[in-house]
Amino acid sequence: MAGTAQVVVNFVDPRQVRRNFARAAAGYDAAAVLQREVGGRMLERLDYMRIAPQRVLDLGCGTGASLTALHEHYPKAQLLGADLSEAMLRAGRGGHARLRWLLPFLRGNKTALAAADAAALPFAKDAVDLLWSNLMLHWLDDPLPALREMHRVLDVGGLLMFSTLGPDTLKELRSSFGDGELHTQRFADMHDLGDMLVECGFADPVMDMEVLTMTYASLDDLFLDLRQNGATCAMRARRRGLTGRSAWRSMREKYESLAREGRLPATFEVVHGHAWKAPPKKAGDGRTVVRFDLKRAQ
Repeated sequence: MAGTAQVVVNFVDPRQVRRNFARAAAGYDAAAVLQREVGGRMLERLDYMRIAPQRVLDLGCGTGASLTALHEHYPKAQLLGADLSEAMLRAGRGGHARLRWLLPFLRGNKTALAAADAAALPFAKDAVDLLWSNLMLHWLDDPLPALREMHRVLDVGGLLMFSTLGPDTLKELRSSFGDGELHTQRFADMHDLGDMLVECGFADPVMDMEVLTMTYASLDDLFLDLRQNGATCAMRARRRGLTGRSAWRSMREKYESLAREGRLPATFEVVHGHAWKAPPKKAGDGRTVVRFDLKRAQ
């Protein structure tokens, strides 16, 4: 009897993700206020980690702005960046004057940045000591394969530090539409991400969340900011046609009713996580590894 075929449902359209960021690449650095803020908060957390990495990978590096701060933290480390969007990477390779000034350590090193799928990284096993990822995971259809790859490329004792967006992100926008259509990305709960880290073999995962609220003078300003950040919806089931005039007007009225002191709020639930790659519990042939802590007899 023939086996039952497994149906794989893909929710995120990676081609649309690439298109969104390709359109945003030229002006991304000027618009990336949230990304810089979250990156700064990640760096504050990194100050408490006892680690002296020889190789650092920024996964989802975009134009490479976080590489500057990581270089300042670890000036002797070899820095690598990987991103799905080649257009963003071209900017990071010196596409405009600001990045050429920000990233002097990348001059002449054309292999420092790589176009790559997070679920199939072009790096060897145990290749890096610190893997950093700022606001990337929510652009993936399923974070689990990417987390497995992160575990693979991290060396034993290496640190994974990441941020992503949680389910309350852009809740005002979703509730104002109220038409059952997808208008924002799908965001994973931090507890689910913590479970995935354990499943992938990471040790001592720590997850926490904070809510950041950005405000805008108008709804058009919010939509412009999302476009300039490459952050418009890339779900396969997103609405493709135009929203009717009546529905659009209703959405605007609902959102604008949330204004406080002339500003419209937009919630971003920021999820932070870090975990370590522990020594393997089993050898490559399946045998259990037992470690002894030998102490000299008194």
